[in-house]
Parts: sequence; C-alpha cells; structure tokens
Amino acid sequence: MRKLIYGINISLDGCCDHTRFSGTDDIQDYFRELLEGTDLIIYGRKTYELMVPFWPEVAQTQSMNESGNAFAKVFANIKRIMVSHSADSANDKQTIIIRDNLKEEILKLKQQPGKAISTGGVELPARLIELGLVDEFHMVVHPLIVGQGRRLFTEMSLPENLDLKLTSSQMLSSGCMALRYTLLRG
Repeated sequence: MRKLIYGINISLDGCCDHTRFSGTDDIQDYFRELLEGTDLIIYGRKTYELMVPFWPEVAQTQSMNESGNAFAKVFANIKRIMVSHSADSANDKQTIIIRDNLKEEILKLKQQPGKAISTGGVELPARLIELGLVDEFHMVVHPLIVGQGRRLFTEMSLPENLDLKLTSSQMLSSGCMALRYTLLRG
C-alpha cells in the first residue's frame, strides 16, 4: 500500500503560518527531494490555491533561483488532487477534485500502484490524521519563536494518542531541523 506523507514547516512554538518563515535553499531542496519520492499530491482548496498556479508557472518561466526552479519542475510534473466542496473546477489539467467520501477516496488512492502520496497545509492533513490515513510526518522545525499565528493541530480531535517513531533527523544548513516520524500501528 502507498504511504501518505504529511510535510510542513513549523516554528518551535508550533506556528505553521508560512508567512512567518523565510524560505532558504536547503528547505526548498528538502521538500523537493521529498516530492521526488511521490507521484500524487493532495491539498485542500486553500493550500492548493497557494501552490497552483504559482509553482507550475515557475516551472515554465524558471523565474526563481536554482533551488526554487528545481522544486517547481518536480511539483509541476506530479498529479494533484484538490479536496473541496466549494471549488467549481481546478483549471489545471493535472488536477482532479474530490468532493465527498474523503476516507474512501484516499484509501482507494493508497491501494493503487505508485509512489508515495504527499499532503500539506493544515486543515485537510488534520482531517486525514483524524481518519487514520497519514503514515509519515515530515516536520521542518525552524529555530524561531514567533509568538502568534496559526498553530498546528489546534482544531484536531483524536480519540487517542498517536504513537510515532522518529525514523530520521537532518540538520539543515539554515539551522532548521528536518524530522521524519513514522506512525506506529498497533
């Protein structure tokens, strides 16, 4: 079965608001390498609209630095799913929309052959975690305390604790720590 991988940037005090972080090449490279091991990305509408059409356009124009352009090329070539009840269309030939039956639809995708599946953002991943669908967590912890902003998992409700195992850690040159956790299944 394919793994569903959740990746996100976070501050030491749990803030996951992307406007609070400065992107560096090593972080871009980390997430590019993560995406190279996937062939499908699943986002909620808000995160999807932050990522598309921005990254596909960068892939065409090559308008960023080397790391940004490399990330954009990988991102642009991956199939995408937007989970939304409100979006009329995706306006992107590589994207389909899931509107209903989230758990069943994701389970079907996980059972198909292929590489891992990636997700990001806050609301949809929290729902996927609640449904027991996320297998790995990739947290890039920034050496910042921001004091305010959206916090990770504040709206999530779990019936019990999720036990995770740290399977790798990597100190990035920016001072960020990339942590990879795998869900321990009972």
